[in-house]
Amino acid sequence: MILMNRILTLILTGAVIASCGSKTEKKKEEALAQETTAKYEPNWESIKENYKDPEWFNDSKFGIFIHWGAYAVPAYGSEWYPRQMYMDTATFSAQLTPGQKGPNATYLHHKKTYGDQKEFGYKDFIPMFKAEKFDAKEWIGIFKKSGAKYVIPVADHHDGFAMYKSNTTRWNSVDMGPKRDVLGELFKEGRAQGMIMGASSHYAFNWSFYNKKDKFDTTNPEYADLYSPKGKDLKEPVSEEFKKMWWDRTVDLIDNYQPDILWFDFYLDIPDYKEYRPKIAAYYYNKGLEWGKEVVINDKNFDHEAFPEGTVIYDLERGKLPGIRKLPWQTDTSIGKNSWCYVTNWESRTANSLVDDLVDIVSKNGNLLLNVGPKADGTIPEDQKEILFQIGDWLNTNGEAIYDTEYWSTFGEGPTEVKKGHHSEGQNKGFTGQDIRFTKKGDKLYAIMMEWPEGNKVDIKSLGKANEYGKDLNIKSVKLLGSDAKISFDVKDDALSISDLGNKSGDFAHVLEISL
Repeated sequence: MILMNRILTLILTGAVIASCGSKTEKKKEEALAQETTAKYEPNWESIKENYKDPEWFNDSKFGIFIHWGAYAVPAYGSEWYPRQMYMDTATFSAQLTPGQKGPNATYLHHKKTYGDQKEFGYKDFIPMFKAEKFDAKEWIGIFKKSGAKYVIPVADHHDGFAMYKSNTTRWNSVDMGPKRDVLGELFKEGRAQGMIMGASSHYAFNWSFYNKKDKFDTTNPEYADLYSPKGKDLKEPVSEEFKKMWWDRTVDLIDNYQPDILWFDFYLDIPDYKEYRPKIAAYYYNKGLEWGKEVVINDKNFDHEAFPEGTVIYDLERGKLPGIRKLPWQTDTSIGKNSWCYVTNWESRTANSLVDDLVDIVSKNGNLLLNVGPKADGTIPEDQKEILFQIGDWLNTNGEAIYDTEYWSTFGEGPTEVKKGHHSEGQNKGFTGQDIRFTKKGDKLYAIMMEWPEGNKVDIKSLGKANEYGKDLNIKSVKLLGSDAKISFDVKDDALSISDLGNKSGDFAHVLEISL
């Protein structure tokens, strides 16, 4: 019996030792995994050393932005309705400088339509925001048909109302308004249909978004978690309390939705948030490693290099670049000329101009993020859908010159210059038949004529034998995408000359596929 007890003791001791060894090894593995995952430290040196833009972003070329929130209920002015409805003496810019003197038109409209801003404030639109016809499957189907490869819904706009199930604010679309997880539904459906899904945060500007006066409901402490805890001074520095709120809210969004793209608006670029920028970049990029996927931040670097070059995708609002940028970049613009959210006097751009933007941007190594503005009930207006479908039809024919392409030795040629910088698109002129843009893929070079040239003929000077870009090319054949016409060509010293392009293919930019 004593012998048996000793044997049992030895067996149990061995089991305990094995168990401890197993636990120790497991802890080592976990520590190693954590060390591997925590690749990025919250400083720019570490991020610049370790981060590389994911190829999938640059290959995608075309995405959809969605501005949708309680501001779609009044459907007046723009998505800045909640700010401008409180601008009673002057309209302050995003940089907090006074512009137009006197009451803003939105302020007057609100007072006339809904009553005094003390009694009926922006908060009172939220119960009216029902989203009763919102169908995530239908939306994603529309975006896929447009040819887009990624979708970025606005998760947090300046207004402070979260379009997702938030763990940090009661002002969210699950607990109020639609009573639905809008972002979650779109993410689930988008990923089911093979889309890359991102989220945008504009929340940093919530601190200074609302005008604070006693005659408005914005000074009521009961609503400080919507209108921000800032006082009446429009230029009051961002408090540590609010920066912590911003951090918690952004981390909550990252952790619970695992976005492939995290898009930030301009106010995060101001000095007040300096310490938080490398911190959030490191946090998000480490999370991407933890999730086993490449993720990317989009930021505007609005008036200075807030995020150092190479640490994020540079994003231009309603603007483009005049030439090639070797690092990937993006233009965000809206189908609407006058608004990002739905308004009753919405003015759409043409599909032709948007296809031209896409081509011009891609030739310079960029992506186009195109915004739609759904109605408050959750429907996407027919005119916006029609434009998306026209772009999709063009991409069905010509997408090989867009998706997965690279920039060439020169972005293009022609007389039309493109203005540089944020909010410059209104200064650009329409392209002509002499404006050509280039992309390449493998042994194919694509020469994209922005308009159909007069006389069905074109001379592409960049491809002439005496031109620095064309001198070493061996052009084997030329094909017009979307056409069965047999294209004859002559490579001269001054140009690749085509005297007859055949019949016009499509209504927008026309692509010559050149085999080398």
